[in-house]
Amino acid sequence: METRSSISRFGEPPESDLPDDIREIYDKNREKIGFVPNVFRAYAKRPDHFRAFMAYHDVLMKGPGNLTRAEREAIVVAVSSENRCQYCMVAHGAALRILGKDPIVAEQIANNWRTASISPRLRAMLAFASHVNEPGFAAREREIDELHLAGFSDEDIWDIAAIAAFFGFSNRMAGVMDMRPNVEFYSMGRGEQG
Repeated sequence: METRSSISRFGEPPESDLPDDIREIYDKNREKIGFVPNVFRAYAKRPDHFRAFMAYHDVLMKGPGNLTRAEREAIVVAVSSENRCQYCMVAHGAALRILGKDPIVAEQIANNWRTASISPRLRAMLAFASHVNEPGFAAREREIDELHLAGFSDEDIWDIAAIAAFFGFSNRMAGVMDMRPNVEFYSMGRGEQG
């Protein structure tokens, strides 16, 4: 029986065996944040999956649109918390603390966005994202109308739903892989340590 690595149940390929494009992504992350996120190491086991996953991730989290980077991370943290995904709560919790510049609110969203001290706009967004995350989800016209009244365009609503749905998938794959967060994420964005 193969022993599980500290990254994922399925291990990771040696960096020397990585395709050049994936090795380049590793190098860019080491340069930018000082380490390679374990999600990259886990998905590198299947290079085509790595490329597809990361491409859609980047479209959703960094692509054009009216949602801020912090709002996008808040969706990920809220959905991941509801799905009890340790990896995404820790990794994206760090991103939310950094991008949102409010570690207290980031922790509140991670614990229970419904009781967090957040704006009505963010509350409406997270309520919809939470509904997208439910089994048997189907949007109701009333919800769409409420989001329009909160100032969201059709494109914004699409983005909220796509982020919530994608991270529902991501959370489940992290569970299958038993993916572990990098220890570096735990201290990021927490005052002087971040």
